[in-house]
Amino acid sequence: MLLVIDVGNTNITLGVFNNEELAASFRMTTKTPRTSDEYGITICNLLNNRKIDTEDIEAVIIASVVPGIMHSLNNSIKKYLNRMPLEVGAGTKTGIKIVTANPREIGADRVVDAAAAYDIYGGPLIVIDFGTATTYDLISEDGSFLAGITSPGIRISADALWRETARLPEIEIKKPDSILAKETISSMQAGLVYGYIGQTEYIVKKIIEESGFQGMKVIATGGLGRIITEATDVIQIFDPNLTLKGLRLIYNKCKGK
Repeated sequence: MLLVIDVGNTNITLGVFNNEELAASFRMTTKTPRTSDEYGITICNLLNNRKIDTEDIEAVIIASVVPGIMHSLNNSIKKYLNRMPLEVGAGTKTGIKIVTANPREIGADRVVDAAAAYDIYGGPLIVIDFGTATTYDLISEDGSFLAGITSPGIRISADALWRETARLPEIEIKKPDSILAKETISSMQAGLVYGYIGQTEYIVKKIIEESGFQGMKVIATGGLGRIITEATDVIQIFDPNLTLKGLRLIYNKCKGK
């Protein structure tokens, strides 16, 4: 079995693949400081809770955008799973050619998403990840990473709204039935969600217009992506496990499978 780990700014998402099948997935918070022992015990407990024997984990691959936790996390894998994790970075074989001005600036998560989306759906395509930040990445027909757009994620926008105002409450992020809100909570939900739908549609249409690509596919992933995908016709597919699939794909490429 292969353990894949996506370290994001808000959550760490883990998946266990039995060949091509995603047998289990888990989430844990990123921002809580942990020692290697705490990471190791937590990961082992998550695996055991799904009846997965740690001895069955044959390999581990990690993509991270949070360098500060990697020493503890890598050590936890070595100590508790007795495996040397492969970390996605510069020089990793991904199947994606990064042709931006500074390829090293592109986050590992974006490269992994692009690799998965291109392998599964083909190009040209736009990959949208509704994570802590929302990213829009343009991949050409030959698998080149041509451009990327980054905006504040929905939750960042929501946090700023209630943190920077004296009387607005913390709310659940969901799409209200109507944009014509008649009270505070639904008015905030309408501004956040309908505003984000508008942003998504405009950016996607602008990318298509400026790139000139025909037959563009738009693939979305990320925590709150389903809310936006269900409310617009510019996104064709929502794939919640895109990053995990990409990590499995990259591991296989690196190991020549």
